[in-house]
Amino acid sequence: MGLLPQRWVGVGAVDRAHPAGDGPDMSKPSRRKTTMRSNFAVTSLSIAALVFAAGPAFAQTSADKPTMKEKVEQKAEQAGDKIKSTTQDAKQGMSDSWITSKAKIALFSDDRVKGRQVHVETKDGRVMLRGKVDSAEAKAAAAEVAKGIDGVKDVKNELQVVAPSHRAEVTADDKVIAKNVQNKLKSDPQLKTAKAEVNNGVVSLTGEVKSIDASARASEVARSVAGVRSVKNDLTYASRSSLR
Repeated sequence: MGLLPQRWVGVGAVDRAHPAGDGPDMSKPSRRKTTMRSNFAVTSLSIAALVFAAGPAFAQTSADKPTMKEKVEQKAEQAGDKIKSTTQDAKQGMSDSWITSKAKIALFSDDRVKGRQVHVETKDGRVMLRGKVDSAEAKAAAAEVAKGIDGVKDVKNELQVVAPSHRAEVTADDKVIAKNVQNKLKSDPQLKTAKAEVNNGVVSLTGEVKSIDASARASEVARSVAGVRSVKNDLTYASRSSLR
């Protein structure tokens, strides 16, 4: 019984040291934890909402950009188109060259024509025959031979018939005429790209000029040269302006 008062005294001392209302509030840590949890939840929801909202835009942006596979396929397709175009151009060039060579071989093997007298040119499958032959029969035979070559679309026969007895004289005259025509063409800035070839006084104009006006001017210039009998104009031009 002697210890009991001391126990109560001890308890009383404790109570006096920590009077009611002045002791630590054990409920405050719980409130802080609850507040922190609420803030964390709100923050998490906000981040989730932002990610959800940005998701479609990001997906759309990614979808707009071609993938590596698509880039490779696109490059391959472009390269294929370029190779195809180059191959077609080369094939066309080889075809014209092949036709010209076959025509020359055929002309040299035909006893109706002296192959060395015939100059052959081919463009887009169309054959041009120029030069001087001995007779009308030889001229017709040359055209017949050219038409028989595979791949020939058309034959333009500009061969001139010149008797062998007059060939030397005519050839000399043609050289002089060709030189005079060429000099006149070169003196005109619009006609300097034109080329002239003369056979028995007949001038053949080839090459490219800027317009149809320039082409007409070339014919006029060539025809004005002494010794020219006629002018065959095979000039091409970039623009189709009307004649002035």
